[in-house]
Amino acid sequence: MASFKTPALKNPSLSLSSKPRLPSAFSVSFRDNLRFSRSSSRPQRRFLILTASAASISSKPTVLVAEKLGEAGLTLLKEFANVDCSYSLSPEELCTKISLCDALIVRSGTKVSREVFESAGGRLKVVGRAGVGIDNVDLAAATEHGCLVVNAPTANTVAAAEHGIALLAAMARNVAQADASMKAGKWQRNKYVGVSLVGKTLAVLGFGKVGSEVARRAKGLGMHVIAHDPYASADRARAIGVELVNFEEAISTADFISLHMPLTAATNKMLNDETFAKMKKGVRIVNVARGGVIDEEALVRALDAGIVAQAALDVFTEEPPKQDSKLVQHERVTVTPHLGASTIEAQEGVAIEIAEAVVGALKGELAATAVNAPMVPAEVLTELKPYVELAEKLGRLAVQLVAGVSGVKNVKVSYASSRAPDDLDTRLLRAMITKGLIEPISSVYVNLVNADYTAKQRGLRITEERIVIDGSSECPLESIQVQIANVESKFASAISESGEIKVEGQVKDGIPHLTKVGSFEVDVSLEGSIILCRQVDQPGLIGKVGSILGQENVNVSFMSVGRIAPRKQAVMAIGVDDQPSKESLQRIGEVPAIEEFVFLKL
Repeated sequence: MASFKTPALKNPSLSLSSKPRLPSAFSVSFRDNLRFSRSSSRPQRRFLILTASAASISSKPTVLVAEKLGEAGLTLLKEFANVDCSYSLSPEELCTKISLCDALIVRSGTKVSREVFESAGGRLKVVGRAGVGIDNVDLAAATEHGCLVVNAPTANTVAAAEHGIALLAAMARNVAQADASMKAGKWQRNKYVGVSLVGKTLAVLGFGKVGSEVARRAKGLGMHVIAHDPYASADRARAIGVELVNFEEAISTADFISLHMPLTAATNKMLNDETFAKMKKGVRIVNVARGGVIDEEALVRALDAGIVAQAALDVFTEEPPKQDSKLVQHERVTVTPHLGASTIEAQEGVAIEIAEAVVGALKGELAATAVNAPMVPAEVLTELKPYVELAEKLGRLAVQLVAGVSGVKNVKVSYASSRAPDDLDTRLLRAMITKGLIEPISSVYVNLVNADYTAKQRGLRITEERIVIDGSSECPLESIQVQIANVESKFASAISESGEIKVEGQVKDGIPHLTKVGSFEVDVSLEGSIILCRQVDQPGLIGKVGSILGQENVNVSFMSVGRIAPRKQAVMAIGVDDQPSKESLQRIGEVPAIEEFVFLKL
C-alpha cells in the first residue's frame, strides 16, 4: 500500500481511508468540469465528485434492477430503497424508465449506453454491475454525467475456479464428447481414451484470485503448476507450491494451459498463430477468463494442425457465438455458455456484494469497488491536468521496461517542487502513476477512489518523496521521477547507478516530456509511442534509423540523444506517431552501432 512522507491534508474529510458523507443538498453542472455546489451557510468550495447522498430526497431512492439478482441482495436493497425489478427491458424501455431511478443494477446482458445516461436527466447516481467485467457500461458517459459505477469483483472467484477445473477434467477425459456419443446410441470406448492429469504441467496465465484458486485445486490433483503474471507475489506463489516463470517458458513447457487474465490491449489475442507455434505439440487449453484473449481462428488452425490437442472454452469473442462457428462445432473442443460464475452460492454472493456497494454509494460513501469517479478539488484538477497525464505515462513507460518474473512490488515516486509540502496535493498524481503501472495488464480501472486499494491488493508498495527546490511557486512541479526497485529491465540502460529502473519527466509548454532514462538525459514528447536505443555515439546513426522508419511511412515526432561523452555510449529516444512493424524494429536492432533497443506504447 502507499506510504507517505508528507503532512496530513488540510481537509481530513477528503482522506481516501475515510467514508465521507455528502451534504444534504447539491446540484451538478457540466461546464469545464463536473462541479459540485452546495446549499449551506458555509463558504462554497467546488469539487469533482461523482457520488450523491440520498439524504437530500425526502422519500427513499429508487433502484432499478434490470437483470435477475439473488434474493439476499434484493433484501438488502429493499431495506434502504424502493426496488423495481424489471427484466428483459429493450433499450428504449430502459431509457424511458431510467429518468425515475437513482440507481441501476445490471449483469452482462444489459447495455448501459450514453443514451441511458442522457435519458436519466441527471437523476441516475449509481450503476452497479453484478459481476466483474464492465464492458457493457459506457464509463466515459457515466463520468461525464456524474454517475458512479461499481462492480462486484470477488464473490464469484471460487465458482470460476471450480468451473475451470471442471472443464480441465472433462476435456482430458472427453466427457462431453462421450456423453453426446452415447446419447446418439453409440458405444465408443476406444475412441474416447483420455489423458491423465497426474504429473502433467499446468501453466496458469494470470495468477490473480481465480488463477491462484485454480492452481490450488490443480496441485490437489497431482499436477505440477507453473504460472505467469507480472504482478504475482513470489511469496504467495511459493506458499501454494507454484513456480513463477516468464511467458515464453510457460507456454512452451506446459501440457495444459489455463487462462485467467483480463482482456486488455496487451492481452487481446495473446494466444495467436505465433504463440501457438511455440507451444508443446499436443497442449490442451482451458479458457474461463475472456474470449478475446484467444485468436479464435488461429486456435482452429492450431487444432487442425495437431499443435493443440483439445480446448475447453467457457467464453468467446462474440457471445453468444454464431451457430455455425467452426470453433464451437470442432470435435475436440468442449464448450459451455459462460457459466463460470453460475452457481447458486456465487449468484447470492454477487448479489450481496453489489447491493452493499450500491447502497453505500447512495449514502455518499466511497466504494472500494468504484471503477470511475475521481474526487479532487476542481481548481487543483485544472492546475495539475498536464502533470496527471505525465504521471500516468511515466507509470506506463516504467512498467513496460520491466523484465523477468519477479514482478513489480516497490515503486518510489519523487516530486521536485518549490512549493511547501502542504500546498501540493499529490493524491491524484499517485493514483495516475498507479493507473499507468497496473492498467496495461489488468482489467481494473484505476482512479483516485480505488488506487491505493488496487495497489495493496496486488502487493504494490508506492512510496512518495518530496524534493524541495528553489524557484517560483507558480509552477506546481518541476519534475516527476518514477523508480522501480528489485526488477530486471528489458532495456539495461534504464537501470540507474543505484540499480533501479528510473524514468523522469517534466511538463514543457503544457505537454508531458520524458527527460531522463536511467542515467541518460533525453528530451522527447510523450505523445504516440517511443523507441529507446542504446548506441555508440557516431555520425549518421540518427539518419539510418530515421530512414528505416521513413521507408515504412512511420512519422517521427521527436528525436533526442543523451550521451555520456562524444563518441561514447548514448541513448536515443524517438517519438513515433504509429507503431512500426516487427520487420522495421528488427532492422533497427541490426544497425551495428545499436547495442539494444525497446519499443514502448503510450
